[in-house]
Amino acid sequence: MSSIVTGEAVVLELRPAGFAARMVSALIDVIVQILVFAALILLVARALEESDPALAQAVSLSLVVLLFVVVPASVETLTRGKSLGRLAMGLRIVRDDGGSVRFRHAIIRSFTAVLEIYMLAGSLAFMVALFNSKSKRLGDLLAGTYALRDRVVAPLPQLVETPPELAGWADLADMGRLPDGLARRISRFLAQSGRMTGPARTVLAAELAGETTSHVSPQPPPGTHPEAYLRAVVAERRDRDYVRLDRQRRQAGALSERLHRMPFGD
Repeated sequence: MSSIVTGEAVVLELRPAGFAARMVSALIDVIVQILVFAALILLVARALEESDPALAQAVSLSLVVLLFVVVPASVETLTRGKSLGRLAMGLRIVRDDGGSVRFRHAIIRSFTAVLEIYMLAGSLAFMVALFNSKSKRLGDLLAGTYALRDRVVAPLPQLVETPPELAGWADLADMGRLPDGLARRISRFLAQSGRMTGPARTVLAAELAGETTSHVSPQPPPGTHPEAYLRAVVAERRDRDYVRLDRQRRQAGALSERLHRMPFGD
C-alpha cells in the first residue's frame, strides 16, 4: 500500500500495480499496436504501390508517430490513464500525487516508450521497473507517474459473534454508546487481530477492553479474555441497534399508512 496526503490532510491509501501485472498489460498493448501497424502498412503499401518511394516513406513514418506516440498519449489522456492492456488487467496510470494524468504526462511516457519498449525490446523498461518500489519504467520516472490497481477485490466484512460463554452476560448487560474513536479502534483491531502476534494482540485487546469498561455494566465474569469481551460488546451492540432500527422502521411504516389512509376508511 502507498499513502498520499492530500491538501485537505486526508490520507489516501493506494495500491501500486505489481511488476507482473504491468508486464502483461504492456505486452497486450504492444501486440495490439504491432498488429494494427502491420495491417495499416500493408494497406498503405498497396495504395502507394506505384507512387514516389519518398511519399511511401513519409506516410510510413507518419504512421509510426501516429500509432506509437500520438494515439497512445491521446487514449491515455482521454481515459485518464487507461489503455486496452490496463483495462484488461484492472490498472490505471496516475500522477505521483494520485491525480489523473494530463496530456503532457502521457506524451512523455509515449515518447519514452518508443525507446525503452520498442527500440530496446523492453529491456530498459524491465531493468528500471525491476529495481523500483512502484514498478515504474523510465517514462514514469520522467513524467512523474506510476501504475495503480484500479480494480481491487474488496474483503468480505468479518461478522463478529458473541462468544458462547458470554452470551448470558451480554443479554443482561447495560451497554452505553461507545465514543466513535474507540468504536473504530475496536472494529479495526477485531478485523486485524488474526494477523497480529500473540503478545501485541493481548496487550492491545486489554487496553481497548479497559477503555470500554466505563461504558458497560456490569463487568464480565472474572477471567474473561479481553478479546472475547470486546467481541461480545461489539456483537451485542450491533444486534441491539438492529432491533432498535427495525422497530423504528416498522413504527414509521405504520404511521405513514395511517397518515395516507382515506378519512373514515375501513
